[in-house]
Amino acid sequence: MLKGIHLTVLAGPVVPFPVPQPVLEALTDVEVTSATGTAGGFQLKFTIQNKSPLQQAFLVAATRMPLMRVVLVATINLIPHVLMDGVITTQEISSGEQPGESTLTITGEDLTKVMDLQSFDGLPFPAMPVNVQVMTILAKYAVFGMIPLVIPPIVFDVPIPTMRIPSQQDTDLNYIRELAHKAGYVFYVEPGPVPGTNTAYWGPQIKVGVPQPALNVDMDFDRNVESLNFQFNSTKKDLPIVMIHNALTKVPIPIPIPDINPLQPPLGLVGPPVTKLSILKATGKLSAPEALGEGLTAASESMEAVTGSGSLDVARYGRLLKARSLVGVRCAGLAFDGLYYVDSVTTTIKRGSCKQNFRLTRNGLVSITPMVPV
Repeated sequence: MLKGIHLTVLAGPVVPFPVPQPVLEALTDVEVTSATGTAGGFQLKFTIQNKSPLQQAFLVAATRMPLMRVVLVATINLIPHVLMDGVITTQEISSGEQPGESTLTITGEDLTKVMDLQSFDGLPFPAMPVNVQVMTILAKYAVFGMIPLVIPPIVFDVPIPTMRIPSQQDTDLNYIRELAHKAGYVFYVEPGPVPGTNTAYWGPQIKVGVPQPALNVDMDFDRNVESLNFQFNSTKKDLPIVMIHNALTKVPIPIPIPDINPLQPPLGLVGPPVTKLSILKATGKLSAPEALGEGLTAASESMEAVTGSGSLDVARYGRLLKARSLVGVRCAGLAFDGLYYVDSVTTTIKRGSCKQNFRLTRNGLVSITPMVPV
């Protein structure tokens, strides 16, 4: 679709195959969103003639195959990148711009949608710590190429069957997310690294690693972003206090949770002051590990005082910007230069164009690193 960028579309029930050339030729718009805290999504738009056989083909696919899987692969400079691996959720037909044409819009979500179809209320997990429970649930989805990456929680808790047997409530997706929330963790499914495979990650939100090539804001010919705006919220900082139940005295003990996490080191030197204290009263009913997990989640949510939003042209940037990893920003000024966490990315592909809108987050102003990697 664009010089240096080639899009491959695979579709099919459970195991996807490359779509025929007429389907690719009818594809006009592709939009893929990847964001922290929510499921990934995609939207495909096709322009088709009203008398085209593709009308019947899409009708059969929509009515005979309840789980039509779609894999999108963007090959940039001969390197393939899996943009999305998901299933179709809705189809919409609207009149086209020309007489005799229609626009078919297909919308879908990543493979977490498959995990949200069936409730398994009451399924027991005797003597299993939460990470083993998650591994057991994810094993069902190996047929979709889902590879679990599960990190044991910081505080290990194995329930004694004579005292308590954990049991699942709701769908696999909602139960795993609930376990992640209690542990102060996150859960998401990342497509790739090769088409047909996915990494199901359950663990702490990691904000360390090798940063992606820098976003250059005001560097003449080296500028590689179309726009980038920053905001600093000085009232966002919160100090959560969890209540730990003391079994001997029956008195809850308040414990403040600082925003110190070795997997989420501060990226800015000057953060906002603490403006409020939040007492998490509901944690008094939880076990100590679960209460600490709730506190870590609350502390993490109030850390990001600096946000940046912008857009870039992939051809000029030279690669796809990925969500859930670090990226550097150069020549945005002393306060906003430095490393950021990429919170969300929306990739839009049309004929002759591939652009991305992105959102960055950081805990404070002024970079902690003297130089930003190029």
